Amino acid sequence: MAEEEIEEVKSFKELGVIDELVEACATLGWKSPSKIQAEALPHAFQGKDLIGLAQTGSGKTGAFAIPIIQALMEKPQAFFACVLSPTRELAIQIAEQFGALGAGIGVKCAVLVGGVDMVQQSVALGKRPHIIVATPGRLVDHLSNTKGFSLRLLKYFVLDEADRLLNEDFEKSLDELLSAIPRERRTYLFSATMTNKV
Repeated sequence: MAEEEIEEVKSFKELGVIDELVEACATLGWKSPSKIQAEALPHAFQGKDLIGLAQTGSGKTGAFAIPIIQALMEKPQAFFACVLSPTRELAIQIAEQFGALGAGIGVKCAVLVGGVDMVQQSVALGKRPHIIVATPGRLVDHLSNTKGFSLRLLKYFVLDEADRLLNEDFEKSLDELLSAIPRERRTYLFSATMTNKV
């Protein structure tokens, strides 16, 4: 019995998640934190950079979205966080989770991916969203071409599926992005596999 108690996963509240987000998690059907959330959240709330290893479907989006939204509520600002994804499908899923978690508190999210009209995306950026979820190439396009858009005030930078983002295909885009964002920021890398590059 004693050993079981040690193993018991803490609730979101016990991990330090604020009530509004605990409610949002419940609405999404997240009764208790997944393994990656339980491990990542305490470090994230201490303001540390993270490298998290987790398979797709393990709740990793929550592991970075919850601390970002919680920090955003303390100091709301546009272009607060940027999440990079290797594919547009994943980018859209991540944005949906941010949307669902932040719905009750007015979190605005923009998705910047290829295959969608740049002008439409520029309009979304003009509304000064809090969170940007993007594929690297399209984000670089907007930083170069969309007037008035910059990530100079960015507080959080997330690489989701970092193992795929850190391969040669994205190297040039990533280098450009890293030079366009502040050095003083929180960085989260989430990956399904641990590689030397990650």
